[in-house]
Amino acid sequence: MTTLIAPRVHDLGGFQVRRAVPSLQARSVGPFVFVDHMGPAHFDAGHGVDVRPHPHIGLATVTFLWSGGMRHRDTLGSLQDIRPGDVNWMTAGRGIAHSERTPPNLRETGFPLHGMQTWVALPQSHQEVEPSFHHHAAASLPARDHEGARLRVIAGRAFGMESPVKVFADTWNVAVDLIADAELVIPADAVERAVYVLEGKAQLDGTDIPDKHLLVLDRGVRHVLRAKTPVKAMLLGGEPLDGPRHMWWNFVSSSKERIEQAKHDWDEGRFGLIPGDDVERIPLPER
Repeated sequence: MTTLIAPRVHDLGGFQVRRAVPSLQARSVGPFVFVDHMGPAHFDAGHGVDVRPHPHIGLATVTFLWSGGMRHRDTLGSLQDIRPGDVNWMTAGRGIAHSERTPPNLRETGFPLHGMQTWVALPQSHQEVEPSFHHHAAASLPARDHEGARLRVIAGRAFGMESPVKVFADTWNVAVDLIADAELVIPADAVERAVYVLEGKAQLDGTDIPDKHLLVLDRGVRHVLRAKTPVKAMLLGGEPLDGPRHMWWNFVSSSKERIEQAKHDWDEGRFGLIPGDDVERIPLPER
């Protein structure tokens, strides 16, 4: 049976983030252990997003926007603005810290923001890889327009296309835009699959799906997604995790001891500094 998940809503001051995974119904979908829907929101001139420096281990962060922009900086020295349709993929591995802020040009004029950030748990054999950051411009991603459906493969393989984004396990991650009355057949080509409807009125196999919800799909079953109005959605999933994962704050690991070490490392400043953004950072939450 499909499982409908209503995300928890976090109000960050005029800017809402909805977290669908992890939840009681789904701790993960394929390698995805964290699914956040950002917005939609509109920021007036002089305002924006400021996520101060914070650490990660054992995962990769994946950022994809439908509108707006974000500036990424990290302890490797990366400085990259992400625009709609681009993919930012940051592999934390043994440890990295980064910040995400609104670029100055958007902050000056005001801007809309709408997108998703997900976390992919790294396989146990790659949890301690060297950290890295890769940006993939929208034009580099495989895309297809067919009968009112626009598909863009963010990471992994889907619909006969493969993203240039380097992944560590079989991954299924697609941005979907449908015009009204368009239908999309969702094949059973990934072991675990889910669809998140960001915006619009949609149906799965003839049953209405509320927007801003995640629907975990049946294994091995072909489904049909239909748009009653224009729809924005994301497909995500892939190979199941190769073992249980512990999550605490921004840390993901198969080892509780490794997470404890990461806590101490952040407290002691061992993650390093972010060039151009080293004045303040997010402190470790109270234990």
